[in-house]
Amino acid sequence: MVKAVVLGAAGGIGQPLALLLKSSPLIDELGLYDIVNTPGVAADLSHIATPAKVEGYLPPDDGLAKTLKGADIVVIPAGVPRKPGMTRDDLFKINAGIVRDLATGIATAVPKAFVLVISNPVNSTVPIVAEVFKKHGVFDPKRLFGVTTLDVVRASTFVAEKLGDLSLSSKVVVPVVGGHSGVTIVPLLSQSSHPLPASISEDDYKTLVHRVQFGGDEVVKAKDGAGSATLSMAYAGAEFSFKVLRALKGEKGIVAPSYVSLEADSAGAALLTKELGQELAYFSSNVELGQEGVVKINPLGKITEAEQKLIAAALPELAKNIATGVGFGTEARL
Repeated sequence: MVKAVVLGAAGGIGQPLALLLKSSPLIDELGLYDIVNTPGVAADLSHIATPAKVEGYLPPDDGLAKTLKGADIVVIPAGVPRKPGMTRDDLFKINAGIVRDLATGIATAVPKAFVLVISNPVNSTVPIVAEVFKKHGVFDPKRLFGVTTLDVVRASTFVAEKLGDLSLSSKVVVPVVGGHSGVTIVPLLSQSSHPLPASISEDDYKTLVHRVQFGGDEVVKAKDGAGSATLSMAYAGAEFSFKVLRALKGEKGIVAPSYVSLEADSAGAALLTKELGQELAYFSSNVELGQEGVVKINPLGKITEAEQKLIAAALPELAKNIATGVGFGTEARL
């Protein structure tokens, strides 16, 4: 029996994510939590003819603890979506406290669960969760994941567009490393399973990289104040959740991108740190998944000079983001 929980289940990401999870045969129970509307969302989903039993709770009467009870995997899309003109710092100020409080609930109710963080800014919210878990003495770096799958989904789609065949988008695999915002997102296009046209110009290459890095801005602008990337994020969050669940059930050889603590694999972290030329506490790379969570953190491998420059530009911003999250989480531990 596998129980999945969505924290922030009534929101723009939470509802379609819950729908996709309810549709999966990998899940037997689905717990939903939010500050409003969750019982209604749960009732709606419960009418869908798939095996998963659905329950939804609100904050009163220990709703969070009730939702989390028995959870194997907890996905956190909770928080405020980005709006036009909102900076990363603005988003952090709003969502940091939300993530801290939910992490506290997880640490006390289901400290062994796999925790998948979608709430932005992921580069900082994942360290917050880690610090809260450390406070409670339950931090296991192998079980904490920042969900960066949307960057890979976008890269796959945009490369397929460049190749002139969208039917390839589900087959194209592009490693995306670094972090999960702006310049910290580094698509390793040279390692794409489907190479870009040899004739691609330098300007077209730079435009493609920028689109992967700032695809979220494209959606925020198009929605004109009505939200951010919710449907594509829900799809990406579900895709990563399914991989974690398949690994939990014993399937071998599953590799997926994720923003993780480098403490999860000291040997892999050593190789990655050597490639980066700088020590970081967190980094997104291709990660091998297993029943215990992170089995192996894979190195970058062979990259081009252009990609090396992108990595170099990403590292200072990523280090700053990590420090912000750790600082907030450490204060929460006092």
